[in-house]
Amino acid sequence: MLNLKKPLAFIDLETTGINLGIDRIVEIAIVKLLPDGNRSTKRKLINPEMPIPPQASEIHGITNEMVKDAPTFKQVAQELKQMLDGCDIGGYNSNRFDIPLLMEEFIRVEVDFDMKGRRLLDVQKIYHLMEPRTLSAAYKFYCQKDLDNAHSAEADASATAEILEAQLEKYKELGDSVESVLKVIGEEVIVDFARRFGFENGTEVFNFGKHKGRPVSDVLKSEPQYYDWMMKGDFPRHTKQKLTEIYTRTLLKKN
Repeated sequence: MLNLKKPLAFIDLETTGINLGIDRIVEIAIVKLLPDGNRSTKRKLINPEMPIPPQASEIHGITNEMVKDAPTFKQVAQELKQMLDGCDIGGYNSNRFDIPLLMEEFIRVEVDFDMKGRRLLDVQKIYHLMEPRTLSAAYKFYCQKDLDNAHSAEADASATAEILEAQLEKYKELGDSVESVLKVIGEEVIVDFARRFGFENGTEVFNFGKHKGRPVSDVLKSEPQYYDWMMKGDFPRHTKQKLTEIYTRTLLKKN
């Protein structure tokens, strides 16, 4: 049994694609585990305000017709924020996809969704550490059940929660809390969710391009035009937000 000090919300998104900068959510499910052992679930179809590519519909089964009368993300943003208030966040590959894309949506509609103080528990990291495979295989391996309705956000989020509970039973070294699990699998220091920046020796560095490995602040001092180039480019909004924070901090130090 998972020993929780605060609620742990498992999220799963179905989307128009995998580009963090331009793709949008078409379905979101949240399965929230409470410290008292209870759980609550929320699932919503979202109108992405852009066409859903056929190849995406083939994967998750959600079509343009199904979402044409659904609310936009802007219309449900406050409700989702409230559901996630005070929660740590879990998911499957959530640190690299679901959370970054959710952050993009909140930023796009100008709703402040604060990640400070939240622990991020990506169940895929446990699985890849212990038994490298897919979500369906993980569910079969840990729960001895077939994952019906795979790529349904609610089914995937619920399966992920069950997988974690089974992992805690199987791997006693994980302990029974979010903190103890992260101590074993490692807790990422995330600058921006798209990983355009990394963190080395207490300093943000570039993770791409000609300045890869260089401190971001050093580049912005020597090439301030690089800031303008990134802000005009097709980078995710969260990346631009973090770049602006570093840029502002660099300017304040300079002055």
